[in-house]
Amino acid sequence: MATRTIVIPTDETRTGTRERTSTQRLPDTMLSEQVQRLAICAAVGAGLWTYGLVMDTLVRPATLGVPMMPLKLAIEIGAILTSALMFVYVRYAPFTPSIKTDVGLGYLVINAIGVAALNALNGMGALPSAGYLSWTAVVILVGAMIIPAPPRKMLAGALVAATMDPLALWVAHQQGMAVPSVVNTFVLFMPNYACALVATLPSRILHRLGRRLRHAQAMGSYHLVELLGRGGMGEVWRARHRLLARTAAIKLVRPELLGANCDAEAREMLRRFEREAQATATLSSPHTIRLYDFGITSDRTFYYVMELLAGRDLNSLVREFGPLPAERVIFLLRQVCHSLADAHARGIIHRDVTLSNIYVCRMGLDYDFVKVLDFGLVKFSDKGSASDTHTTRARATTGTPAFMAPEVIVGAAFDQRADVYALGCVMYHLLTGHPVFAGETPMKIFLQHLDAAPVPPSARTELPVPADLERLVLECLDKNPDRRPKDAAEVLRRLNRCRPRQAWTCEHARVWWEQHLKELAGPITRAGSRVFESAVA
Repeated sequence: MATRTIVIPTDETRTGTRERTSTQRLPDTMLSEQVQRLAICAAVGAGLWTYGLVMDTLVRPATLGVPMMPLKLAIEIGAILTSALMFVYVRYAPFTPSIKTDVGLGYLVINAIGVAALNALNGMGALPSAGYLSWTAVVILVGAMIIPAPPRKMLAGALVAATMDPLALWVAHQQGMAVPSVVNTFVLFMPNYACALVATLPSRILHRLGRRLRHAQAMGSYHLVELLGRGGMGEVWRARHRLLARTAAIKLVRPELLGANCDAEAREMLRRFEREAQATATLSSPHTIRLYDFGITSDRTFYYVMELLAGRDLNSLVREFGPLPAERVIFLLRQVCHSLADAHARGIIHRDVTLSNIYVCRMGLDYDFVKVLDFGLVKFSDKGSASDTHTTRARATTGTPAFMAPEVIVGAAFDQRADVYALGCVMYHLLTGHPVFAGETPMKIFLQHLDAAPVPPSARTELPVPADLERLVLECLDKNPDRRPKDAAEVLRRLNRCRPRQAWTCEHARVWWEQHLKELAGPITRAGSRVFESAVA
């Protein structure tokens, strides 16, 4: 599955960005709750260190005759005080949960230092080389389950904590104390490092759940259920409305992939997406994808909430089943033109009319019901509109090479006749099973759009192509916009005058679907498993 957007990777961001934002991806309520557990952990730590102090000052001297060591007592008292301060800090300090999380990692390392110092003072040289587990390993595992640090920070803190035992032995060796050999030290504390690696697992699970919860919360009344597609610029999710039990598709557009050079440009691009969403919401054709809602989350991710479709995009349909008969092409393109004519009448140019952005759906009892989607590159034809922004100019040549009009390729002014050219490319591909022009690189395709005359569709397919339909396709593909139909409404009128040998009807479509798309022709229990398959490309 593929989805297409114009944004940045969220969980696939750059290394530095990932370090900086992964804690922020935990919802505030979840992060605060987890930090409060850190206070409980500090209280338990204070209790355990107090237990050790009592054992070393009262029990062992009285029962085993082990003398008290002032340095051990100082370490234990210091650890108790540190734990108490950590408890007070977490509960009452006016700092953000993310800062308290970083301090929690410091508390983890301090406990490891205390344990390592006691291990060295207890005479590690007398311990066996195997079968011993330092309390440092326990400290690391407990910290991993409690501290809501990002995986990278947790790994770094755990590795530092694991190293405290070998470091303490090295200090003891420098003081002339008996310590294990280098090999025995490695074997002795290998569990520490194994636990440090394992410590990242709870952190990863916690942050994965946090990201899902953040998305669910950010999408308002919708709960994200299943990822349908992911691409270099965004994601599409199957979602369910919390109150209406209505399924929907949510497209997430992340600003880091917009190619903005600064925050101001990113904000302007997001404002443009908002204007485009508002424009799409004004369209009333039943063959335009319905937009339920849109907005911007707290981390500046733009999202569209759209109807969830049960069907196939025309690109995958032709790839799997080959060229379509002329009567079916006319049936489908009438619906496409209905959507685009509505947009053109409102001064909106789609700019990315492709096979992948046209879906053939099962809608109740209707088959071959067309939906035009992804108005993400929409342009307003009036000069005082949102198109006169820096972002529009920067994206003036954005589109799909196989469907781009010559005037768009050269960066000249264009209008709705650019969509008409794309419609010609779509009809040509549906009739022949091949694009109008093909090439190894986008540049070679661009050059053919600019200079090469298209081969008539009837010369590239064995299926019959009515003369009036072929004439319409070639007029739409004229290099000169003035010689093309003026808009989608004109193309629709011309299509209505085309007379194939037999008409394609909903009954023909139903029979075809029952033969070739059985999983979608029966009762629909889970719509849209293939929705937006090419919207994330």
